[in-house]
Parts: sequence; C-alpha cells; structure tokens
Amino acid sequence: MPTVQVMDMTGKKLEDLELNEAVFGVAPNEAVMHAVVVNYLANQRQGTQSTLTRTEVRGGGKKPWRQKGTGHARQGSIRAPQWTHGGIALGPKPRSYRYTLNKKVRRLAMKSALSSKVLDNTLLVLDNITMEDYKTKDMIKMLTAVNAEKKALIVMPEVDQKVIKSAANIPGVKTTLVNTLNVYDILNHGSLILTKEAVKKIEEVYA
Repeated sequence: MPTVQVMDMTGKKLEDLELNEAVFGVAPNEAVMHAVVVNYLANQRQGTQSTLTRTEVRGGGKKPWRQKGTGHARQGSIRAPQWTHGGIALGPKPRSYRYTLNKKVRRLAMKSALSSKVLDNTLLVLDNITMEDYKTKDMIKMLTAVNAEKKALIVMPEVDQKVIKSAANIPGVKTTLVNTLNVYDILNHGSLILTKEAVKKIEEVYA
C-alpha cells in the first residue's frame, strides 16, 4: 500500500498517510491516459472556424465573358474558387469536435494519472491549505517550503477564494476542486498538491 508524508504549510512532516491502493497504487496505463487527454483537448475546441464558399462571397452575379470565341477558358463567375477573392473550396465550417469515452476508460485514466504522481514522488499531501489574506507572496512561500515544482496543481476539497486568488498570479500554478479534477491537468503539472480532505474525497469517488 503506497504511503506519503503529510506536511504542514511550512514543509514540516506531520505524519505518514496510507493511500488507497485501488486509486493511488495501480500500474499506470499510458495508452488510456493518452486517449483521455486527446478527448479532453478535443472537447475544449470551440469549432467556430468558418470560411466563405462561392455562394457566400460578395459579387459574381454576371458571367465574366461569353462561353465561346474569346480564347479564354470558360468561366461562370468571378467568385469561383480559382479566382482571386473567390470562395474557398472545401474550407472549414462550424462543427463540434466533442465525443465521449467509456466511463471505465476515464476512471482507469484518472487512477493511472494519480498513481504516476505517486511513483514519480511528485504527489504532495498537506494537512490543510489556508490563507489569512489575499497574498501571492504567502502562496509562493508555501510552495517553496514544500518543494513544489514550478508547474503545480493545487487540489482543494471546496472553494476557498483566498487560496484561489493568492495562486492566480503565479505562472504555472493552478487551483482546482476535487469534482473538477481531470487527467490533463494532473499530467500537465509537475507537482500535484492535495489536502488530506481532498485525498479522502478522491478515494471515496474512485476506490
């Protein structure tokens, strides 16, 4: 059963915490994590790109010249795709890139991502994260004390505006909640910082 140190905000060790092996001790499945990350990024796409076809660009109502006898190739409109300022042939139109993955795949990917952080020793568990005021300096001091990497993901059990605002201006640092945690954010950040309460909630959901 994997164990991690529980620290306070000054980096002092308080105790050892045993993690649920079904959540934090599985063999990471890279193929599944990759599939879920690709799915997440696809679902973030707006799909609002749009080009004008020959029916949508302005002009082109009159045939440029007669069909025969000019020596030119026959043309029906100056807004056909081969003309300058003509419409775009086969260009992108608004569409949805969204698709869904099997629930078992998503759960396995989450467990794999969490377990990979344990294996890499980049999972940090804090007894609690509280800020007395909106102070970016205090958040930087805390991250330095616990030896967090520059890109750190702080996962909280519930909304705390002082923590969120204190971390908002630090490049590479992101805060999120247990119920909005995703595989992409876990893998995209060097350190994963959880509170004891957040660990408990994650284990309740995925164990």
